[in-house]
Amino acid sequence: MMPLTLASTGEENMIKRVGGNNEIRKFLENLGFVAGATVTVISEISGNVIVNIKESRVAISKEMAAKIMI
Repeated sequence: MMPLTLASTGEENMIKRVGGNNEIRKFLENLGFVAGATVTVISEISGNVIVNIKESRVAISKEMAAKIMI
């Protein structure tokens, strides 16, 4: 398991676990970041990532991406 921040661009990964407090987990869940979902990193700029999840593109900060384990 590794954080989403270490994923390679264009590589499809499966989310294993979402960390953080309840508020952060709920926020990420609402965006589609749940265990078992597939996520693909589209681009990365200084740790912040744009990902493709559930047929939509979402930009998340480096801190949020570090809480998503793949």
